[in-house]
Amino acid sequence: MANTLLMPKATAVWLVDNTALSFEQIAQFCGLHPLEVKAIADGESAQGIKGMDPIMTGQLSREEIAKAVADPNHRLKLLDPKVRVPESKRKGPRYTPLSKRQDRPNAILWLVRNHPELKDAQISRLVGTTKSTIDQIRERKHWNSASLVPMDPVTLGLCSQIDLDIEVQRASHGKQPAAPTGDTLLPASMTERLTPETEKPKDEDKELDANAVFAKLTALKSKDKEEDE
Repeated sequence: MANTLLMPKATAVWLVDNTALSFEQIAQFCGLHPLEVKAIADGESAQGIKGMDPIMTGQLSREEIAKAVADPNHRLKLLDPKVRVPESKRKGPRYTPLSKRQDRPNAILWLVRNHPELKDAQISRLVGTTKSTIDQIRERKHWNSASLVPMDPVTLGLCSQIDLDIEVQRASHGKQPAAPTGDTLLPASMTERLTPETEKPKDEDKELDANAVFAKLTALKSKDKEEDE
């Protein structure tokens, strides 16, 4: 990774305000034009930019600044960073190893059959293929269609399960879930309102219970009379 200066214009603002470096030296160090540095010094440019101290960020040393002030021909040198940040990879089609490219049509067929909601661009990102190849496999016009066998791209190592789940989730976003088929359980709110027929009290049961109580009371009274006699 190339060592580059962080926030060049903010650094130039700080160097103009806090050092006696020439415009040419600041311009060379910050990658600016000397006239642009002069405009910063005159207050015509970078008025809303807060200066950034390159010494605090570890990109320039005080000794280097003193050396450049003493020698107008000296060029400031950027210090090596203590921590190197890897360069961000440019987004592009997924690279597929040569040993696995022969399995790619099988993976495309699996995706087309098991996840028809996926768009061609999503399949291309997952297995690193082209739209024309996807169309040929989908329409059974591929030169090797007769021998293709659907195979999970995750099992083949063409993509990760996380990448596949993300693409499927994106493809399904905003779509209504499929309506359930067959018998389903009723919601709890409905089942609580329903009372089984066996639990419903009947009027006949109430009358039978009342008759039984009166009969028992009558028997007890007659028994008490007999005991008194």
